[in-house]
Amino acid sequence: MPDPLRQIALIDDDPLFRETLSWNLEDAGFAVDLFEQAESALDHLTKGYAFDAILLDWQMPGMDGLEFLKSYRKAGGRSPVLFLTGLQQPIFEERALAEGAVDFIEKTRSIGVILHRLQNAIAAVRGLPPNSSLMGDDLADGNGTNPLSIDGARVAWQGQRVDLTLSEVKVVQLLASRAGQDVTYREIYDVVKGAGFVAGAEGEGYRTNVRAMVKRIRQKFRALDDAFAELENYPGFGYRWRDGSA
Repeated sequence: MPDPLRQIALIDDDPLFRETLSWNLEDAGFAVDLFEQAESALDHLTKGYAFDAILLDWQMPGMDGLEFLKSYRKAGGRSPVLFLTGLQQPIFEERALAEGAVDFIEKTRSIGVILHRLQNAIAAVRGLPPNSSLMGDDLADGNGTNPLSIDGARVAWQGQRVDLTLSEVKVVQLLASRAGQDVTYREIYDVVKGAGFVAGAEGEGYRTNVRAMVKRIRQKFRALDDAFAELENYPGFGYRWRDGSA
């Protein structure tokens, strides 16, 4: 059985930062729950909901990050907490670590650095060495004559695992489930970000995002199979998964 998705709670009052970081986390294979206020996050997290890690801003209206951490630990919360903040003075880092945070990361750091430190925090809790892969073993071969195999959040092509992000898996699942049918840009974007999510100027930015994602998906399949041609474009409308290959 595949490992469950790594569940992250992201607590930050900046909507643009939440959106951008959550997109990157989902592309890296995380499932993300978003919270704008520390109070609502605390209420949710102390009702038995389990998370692999919590990413926490410090400066927020109402309850700040440090108050959240104290209350969360007092209530018995055990998930690793990583501060992700614009505060850079050592005194803040010292206070955070003293209250039980496992890391203190400046928001200006690259997404690559943030992901590595998040993965290392989760690996440490699981008793794994730093930089361990958390995505599980390779898939078994596909069955029968169907070259595509989807098992939870894992995808294989001709028996070889395709290294897709969670968002890319969702797109493949959608298209393959409707093989031979045209699927609109909006439908594809909705399966990743949620129905009606607005992106870009005049709400049309989602088309660019979908094109870029489909391009990456094609490249990953073609890295395993030069002849891969199952993802077909319907210009101006969307994409389809070629019938007979899913």
